[in-house]
Amino acid sequence: MYFAALLARTEDGWEASDTELDDVETLSDLADLAREASPDEDTVLVLIEQEDGWFGVVRVEGEDEDPRIYVSDAAAASRSSYGEILLTDELLGREPGDDGTDLDALDLDGTEDGEPADDTVADDTGAGSVPHGPVGDARILEDLGVSEKELASLTEDAVNTIAEALGASEVLETVR
Repeated sequence: MYFAALLARTEDGWEASDTELDDVETLSDLADLAREASPDEDTVLVLIEQEDGWFGVVRVEGEDEDPRIYVSDAAAASRSSYGEILLTDELLGREPGDDGTDLDALDLDGTEDGEPADDTVADDTGAGSVPHGPVGDARILEDLGVSEKELASLTEDAVNTIAEALGASEVLETVR
């Protein structure tokens, strides 16, 4: 089970709307959805939480800015279709189209030398490994009152905790 909401900052404060991600296939689709929530190009946050297993924050500002992303546990998110939207090659430090195969790590018979590191998990796409733990911009909410340290310490009920820190818990509760 997942929960996703858009929080748009306006002159009057935060406005919340719940959102279905079923038709969202890419980060671009998600950013477009967020931009539609704020025609004045204000800050829009997309908050996604999956059964307290992981959460993600996408911050969109204006038409020309690239979205900023934070994911609390990349390995857990990689097992979710919604998490896969957020886990771009750039976020994971991979070159686009990189299949994760390191030819230097292969023996002459084509088998890999050694075992994967304990802090990574192979993803389902065959595109290499995904780290356990947070990835992305940990300072994504710092100017809004949630420090990098606070964000990294969130586990259960992260979306509500973030909304409370932003002063948006009441509007978020209306869409929950």
